[in-house]
Amino acid sequence: MLTIHLSIVIFMPLAAGLLGAVVPPRWVRWLLLAATIGVLAYVVAMIADFPRSDGGLQYVTNDRWISELGIRYQLGVDGLSLFLLALTAIAWVPATLWSCFREESRPRLYFFHLGLAETAVLGAFCAQDLALFVVFFDLMLVPFYFLIGGWGGQNRVRATMKFVIYTLVGSLLMLAGAVALGVLATPDGGHISFSLADLQQHTVASGSQYWIFWLFAAAFLVKAPAFPLHGWVPDTYRATPIPVLALLSGVLSKVGVYGFLRIVLPILPDAAHHFQDVMLAIAVASILYGSVLAFSQDSARLVVAYSSIAQLGFITLGIFSLDEKGAQGALMQMVNHGLVVVPLFLIIGAIAVRANGSDSLSELGGMAFRAPVLAALFLIAAFATLAMPGSPNFIGELLILFGTFENKFAFGVVAGTGVVLAAVYMIRLYQRTMHNRVGPAVAARELGGVDLTTIAPVVAVLVALGVYPQLLLDRSEEATTKKIQRAAQVAQSGAREVARR
Repeated sequence: MLTIHLSIVIFMPLAAGLLGAVVPPRWVRWLLLAATIGVLAYVVAMIADFPRSDGGLQYVTNDRWISELGIRYQLGVDGLSLFLLALTAIAWVPATLWSCFREESRPRLYFFHLGLAETAVLGAFCAQDLALFVVFFDLMLVPFYFLIGGWGGQNRVRATMKFVIYTLVGSLLMLAGAVALGVLATPDGGHISFSLADLQQHTVASGSQYWIFWLFAAAFLVKAPAFPLHGWVPDTYRATPIPVLALLSGVLSKVGVYGFLRIVLPILPDAAHHFQDVMLAIAVASILYGSVLAFSQDSARLVVAYSSIAQLGFITLGIFSLDEKGAQGALMQMVNHGLVVVPLFLIIGAIAVRANGSDSLSELGGMAFRAPVLAALFLIAAFATLAMPGSPNFIGELLILFGTFENKFAFGVVAGTGVVLAAVYMIRLYQRTMHNRVGPAVAARELGGVDLTTIAPVVAVLVALGVYPQLLLDRSEEATTKKIQRAAQVAQSGAREVARR
């Protein structure tokens, strides 16, 4: 087992951002790029070293932090978080590289916030103490607030305000839920603890679980985003800079659905079962709503934005199927969606450069004739989105649907229509940009070296995961199964009770 200090992995990007304040301005961007590559190297070493059959915590750090409140600086990586760390590391490298070759105003501040954002996301995926998770979860809001508000496009102030209001309210609700959970889970005469392992062992009354569940669910559904808590999406996606948008949609959204698997199902199993049908209904509504809205958009950004709502709906469906196959499919789909969305948004950025900054489908078209490499990379990402056989999305969605059919057949049937709708909106997006007549503002040309370097490696990872999905499935199966075990047992007990009646 390699000796890997998670604190180094987590805080390396932030350290690079802080160091950027004292180095010459021209070095700032390359310093942060080196840090993101360093994080990626650490994560690749973790994957190579991680045991296939053991989903338990590895590379553990467990130190006292705020003893009076039972809060510990507790970090660890298991099969549930390993590949989400990999997704974060993979996504941040092309987003940072893309930014390095664009002349951003105030580069010190821009790259500092980019580094802080990666540190916050990595910390959330590694945190094994609920209070520490809340700290990193809330910290994510700060850099994205400044990145959107300071370097966004038109209406960035309005977009930033919406983003902050939605996510801040959700974060405050989660904070209240975390405090309540820590207090109510403390046994009589015992010491309060926010360790996730301790909270999982303690029992909270069902009635208390119910209202605490919705405090966490509100925060996670906003972050995802899911219908109907997605009101911040249209304005924010229009105004956010392309590399930041790729991270916001590809990585940040996963922290919300990850929270359900990491916190809600293992610690609040009675509530997870009690509200299972409600959450499945939210998931199905997100799939249908996102798919229909994606088909009706003229902006390429918003097509991908609403398709993301649909994809996050599939992930939520898999989690609340309370089935091993569904949960593992949900985890795989978290990774798949990030690996698809990051190159999609970078491709949209490259297309907009070739169309005087426009991403309107009515003004695009005909790019494939003079940019076959761009068209090929776009086609691979589009096929993965609509879950073509051979793509990792096909395997992820298949596992989710199988898991849902096992226990909630009707929800699975309705959700299956989302697969058909995905084919409609992604083929429409691809045809409108790459084929048909050349748009009036389009100056089609092939991808340059920088664009190709940022997009092609992520697409290559996507293809590789489709060829060998067992890389993820073998290492995540045990950890994912453990997280849904208690909620699944409660559901099975409820089903037997109904059958006896």
